[in-house]
Amino acid sequence: MSPATPDTGDEGVAVLASGGLDSAVLVAELLGDGRVVQPMYVRFGLAWEATEEAHLRRFLDTLPSARLRPLVTLELPVADTYGDHWSLSAGDVPDAQTPDEAVYLPGRNVLLLAKSSIWCALHGYPVIALGTLKGNPFADSSREFFGDFAALVHTAVDHRLEIATPFSELDKTEVLERGRQLQLQHTFSCIDPTAGNHCGRCNKCAERQRAFADAAIDDVTTYANR
Repeated sequence: MSPATPDTGDEGVAVLASGGLDSAVLVAELLGDGRVVQPMYVRFGLAWEATEEAHLRRFLDTLPSARLRPLVTLELPVADTYGDHWSLSAGDVPDAQTPDEAVYLPGRNVLLLAKSSIWCALHGYPVIALGTLKGNPFADSSREFFGDFAALVHTAVDHRLEIATPFSELDKTEVLERGRQLQLQHTFSCIDPTAGNHCGRCNKCAERQRAFADAAIDDVTTYANR
């Protein structure tokens, strides 16, 4: 297969952007480094995605750069695989007292990379980046996993793809400090949104609030409950 050659040369990087703090700061940093950035959002049909994608689009609109490409969305419904998983049913959503492991989505990075890596191959992008942080407890976020997946892509479609995790040695507070000048009120971290806003009670909202507090940055996020 001969991939298309985009007008980005070696400067092009696709970013798997969820609309959360980590991937939002990553997009902005790569633009600041002079890279041509192609944000990508994968729709699985999860309960919070409509709100999440709306926030992502608002955040991207705050980054006036000619090197920022329009958001690409990919469809990969998982209802037939996940069944009655809480991420689809919005029932028994992990709350602020649950451990991080409670928010695990089975095969999340396998699913994220399955379509997006092929898109990169077909459009000639040499790098795809994720906002994976230090201490991520899940096996599909390890350096070994990403290396193996990149090798699989090369075998499957004859495209050398680097899977980059520039924040893998940082925690969320450190990432937040690097993005303190951004309009982070347009990012979204919640897994149980209420009327288009953060619920303020779920595991991810609690994580977001701790990060702002630890970074001593004013949290202007709208929470339905605090």
